[in-house]
Amino acid sequence: MKKILIIVLTSILLTFSNVNAGTDGENSLSKKNPKETKDCFEKVNRGIFAFNQGLDNAIFEPLAKGYRKLPVPIRHGTSNVLDNLSTLMTIPNNLLQGEIKKAGQNTVRFAVNTTLGILGIFDPASGLGFATLEKEDYGQTLGSWGIGEGCYLVLPILGPSTVRDTIGMVGSTVGGGDPWYNVTVKNDTHYFTDFDYYGTRATSGIDFRAKNIESFESLEQNSLDFYASVRSLYLQDRKQKIGNSKKVIDTMDDGDWEEIESN
Repeated sequence: MKKILIIVLTSILLTFSNVNAGTDGENSLSKKNPKETKDCFEKVNRGIFAFNQGLDNAIFEPLAKGYRKLPVPIRHGTSNVLDNLSTLMTIPNNLLQGEIKKAGQNTVRFAVNTTLGILGIFDPASGLGFATLEKEDYGQTLGSWGIGEGCYLVLPILGPSTVRDTIGMVGSTVGGGDPWYNVTVKNDTHYFTDFDYYGTRATSGIDFRAKNIESFESLEQNSLDFYASVRSLYLQDRKQKIGNSKKVIDTMDDGDWEEIESN
């Protein structure tokens, strides 16, 4: 029963989708119009968006506010552990994008923080001069290969995505591209279990939501169309990450939309 509850909570906090592309070519993954992402299902998306907002107000925002009451050192250490685990996803994507130097640096960063940093609770790698971790995922890798976004999606409970990002996410789990998923869920060992994976993923979503309570409130209050603002923010953020842009979107604390899909 615990495992079922964890999986349900995690699914609420993560981006997931099964979308069938249409036959007119507009929903296909192509480079026909790389400057514009089509909102092919806008009417449906808006309905799902409203549903998600109701859930966020009733469940996720209160959870995030409760999380914020934890002592700062605990929250900071938790964020460090989650960032350290995300390095496992970043390294293979560095390699797939041809960023060999970054892959090497991130491998050493992970080793240092996992050992000297006590499983990532602390971040001695930054103190040793390693660059700040730039998270990568398979959606970004597909984008760097020139694969178009496909249609913009709003997923029930889960939030903003695109067809390309969804395919990337499926590849990271079902396709075996996520090392953390592989050692916990796929290969249930005596050391790690499903609980470890789904627990860390759920915590990651709550941690991100807690960091951005004011940002979301401000965005909603200052938007004539909150749905359009969230869509624009998500798509800009993804395009900037794919281009390895250094530009920061001010309304996000760490610009990490893969965890906001509530996430």
